[in-house]
Amino acid sequence: MTRSQSILVVTIVALIFASLASWGVWKFMAAESRKTISLQGEKLVVASADIPIGSKLDISQVKTISMPKESFPKGGFTDPAAVAGRVVIKHLSAGDQITDQKLMPKEGATATSGVMSYLVPKGHRAVTVGVNEVAGVAGFLAPNNRVDVVLTTPIPNDSKGETITKIVLQNVPVLATGQITEQKDGKPVVVPTVTLDLTPEDSEKLVHAAHKGSLQLLLRNVIDTAEVEGKGTTISMVLTGMESRTAAVVAKSAPVKRTAKMVTASTEKRAAAAPAPATRAHKLTVIDGSVRKTTEFVLQ
Repeated sequence: MTRSQSILVVTIVALIFASLASWGVWKFMAAESRKTISLQGEKLVVASADIPIGSKLDISQVKTISMPKESFPKGGFTDPAAVAGRVVIKHLSAGDQITDQKLMPKEGATATSGVMSYLVPKGHRAVTVGVNEVAGVAGFLAPNNRVDVVLTTPIPNDSKGETITKIVLQNVPVLATGQITEQKDGKPVVVPTVTLDLTPEDSEKLVHAAHKGSLQLLLRNVIDTAEVEGKGTTISMVLTGMESRTAAVVAKSAPVKRTAKMVTASTEKRAAAAPAPATRAHKLTVIDGSVRKTTEFVLQ
């Protein structure tokens, strides 16, 4: 091989290796570029402040952050203008991702009252009842509170027409509070309302109870979910404490055993001459729920 041929072969080999090296560097740089773009990700719209349920979104309430493509959530938005005017159906905290699943469909964006249908758990019902300012716990009720429902109504088949007050529903979640306008004496009156989350069975109880008597709501502590046993109370129990004194009254009215003693003739004569003490019969009626028990005793 001549010198010129050797130089040619070396040149060709060098060009081949240079091409391979250049291709390797290009491939490496392309991979790094794709990785950099992937790390930079896409813009994702998130909440910039706390946004309550039922709020209509405004661009001032949202912002964008960078999100890797691999972590981009399903239904996410890249443009803040795409969520403007949409109604929130789930509470959003600052920094929460805004996705299509957390917003009311576009066709229902103008009907904010439709949010309630998204709040009712599956298998439950939302029931709204009218209450007065006192029954509504003086305006301190708010969504997500829990309450007990107390009913005051006449006792069925009671000859005296007495009423009873009893807890009929316990640990009921509050979905919403509001007000309606009713006609009273020919004039419009604003009546506070409370919407409760109930099972279908409890919904029937509440609606029927609202027609039969007056309702009162008892606000619970946020961590108090225990059921309590309430027997109900009447005005007789409130005024006389009859429930706690029944045993004492019955014991007092029971016959007293005496030890037989010899009596003298003079004692017998005095006893015969003395007028018999007047007796008065008394009856005591105890009402325990729907059970009535009457006890008769004599006071001398």
